[in-house]
Amino acid sequence: MRKLLIGASFGVLMAPGLAAADTCGEVSITEMNWASSAVITEVAKFIMENGYGCTVQKVPSSTTPSLVSVAETGKPDIVTELWINGAPAYQELQDAGKITTVADVLADGGLEGWWVPRYMVDKNPELTTIEGLRANVDLMGGRFHNCPAGWACTNTNGDLARLAGLEEAGYEIFNHGSGETLATSIGAAYESGEPWLGYYWSPDPLLAKYDMVKVDMGVPYNEEQFQCAANAECTATELSAWPVGPVKTVVTTDFADREPAIAEFMSKMTYDNDTVLGFLNWMDQNKASYEEAAVYFLINNKDQWSSWVNEDANAKLAAFFE
Repeated sequence: MRKLLIGASFGVLMAPGLAAADTCGEVSITEMNWASSAVITEVAKFIMENGYGCTVQKVPSSTTPSLVSVAETGKPDIVTELWINGAPAYQELQDAGKITTVADVLADGGLEGWWVPRYMVDKNPELTTIEGLRANVDLMGGRFHNCPAGWACTNTNGDLARLAGLEEAGYEIFNHGSGETLATSIGAAYESGEPWLGYYWSPDPLLAKYDMVKVDMGVPYNEEQFQCAANAECTATELSAWPVGPVKTVVTTDFADREPAIAEFMSKMTYDNDTVLGFLNWMDQNKASYEEAAVYFLINNKDQWSSWVNEDANAKLAAFFE
């Protein structure tokens, strides 16, 4: 199956006589540094290149740098899987007319928060509460696993951990060097039955593979305080829960005017969390690449993606899946 997918992914791009007409120009799109976004970007790239004739450039990025780049340079053209909770620049750019929000790329939103392993909670149920975490620093290993620098959640967790009293209780707030090391820390802890406390999100293959329990922050979501916590220039004064996160696709306003057909396609490209967890689980179980996972999705979900594209693009893409 893996060889078949590799052949399909490269064969489609090089198949003689099947390339789409050059009806679209150059398109730049983010490839955020986490798995679901990377696969979604590969799906969009495949469709844009082979259905619309675009020349697509992937731009490795994450939430905050992608918005800074749009603000300063007007690029990339498309930012997909943008988790807007804790990203104040998103609203600023939208209010300024620099970006247009075209879709909820995760139709039912994203789940963010603090997590502990199920096996820890089974023995000590109080670990799902802030009070229980403060009272069990040694049991929890004395470390809070935070996002890498450059992610919006780094600032958010810093303020929330302080307001929750974790630092005062003795926890080290450890900023990971990358999303990969953050993910690896969960797997390593789970496989050895060690404690773990920190930030993560779903949909993601790790939270499907490992049974983690979300910490109850003990307070409701406070939009003003939460947005302040996410802003490096603001210091929150009250604790807030994590909300269910809107996860958007945005395009620059200039791009929407220049490539309306692509903007329309991106406005229809949405996934529910079960679908995303499905292709992420397949990727993990098969040790597959992001490109292979995208081809897996395309092969197995033709009814879904064919509704995203126009009639001409559908005709071109259909030739690859007959």
